[in-house]
Amino acid sequence: MNLTRNFSLLELTKSDTAIRKGIDNNPNADQVEKLKALCENILQPVRDHFGRVKVTSGFRSVELCTAIGSSANSQHAKAEAADFECPGVDNAELADWIHKNLSYDQLILEFYTPGEPNSGWIHCSWISDQPRASYLHAFKSEGKTKYKPIIGSAKDLV
Repeated sequence: MNLTRNFSLLELTKSDTAIRKGIDNNPNADQVEKLKALCENILQPVRDHFGRVKVTSGFRSVELCTAIGSSANSQHAKAEAADFECPGVDNAELADWIHKNLSYDQLILEFYTPGEPNSGWIHCSWISDQPRASYLHAFKSEGKTKYKPIIGSAKDLV
């Protein structure tokens, strides 16, 4: 089933962990509609601008979230978020483009190291009601994940 011209439901639900552990990772009809909206508002515009988009994590059932150590309240479990990269594009450049050109709920440049364009990935969520427009950098400090707002450009991170 295609969600948009370039994104399929399989692409947004595939999980090696779910396959390996026998976890059902099939979204319900409401979740499929949310994935379609995520693709229409975030992933397809990114694809149209940058070319190839590699989705590394889309929908994750609550059981799958638990199995990988993620929160059952994750936006992935609500079918509102995807983690992705565009091969050959600096992740900070990608994050800045999304920030400047698209409406989003939460945009996180995850575990990006300045000066290392292939480090980290993008986490982006989309909701139709009252999006937070939260632009963050996730990083490890003292063994814990911390979040810092990005003011201006991700290219300015130190």
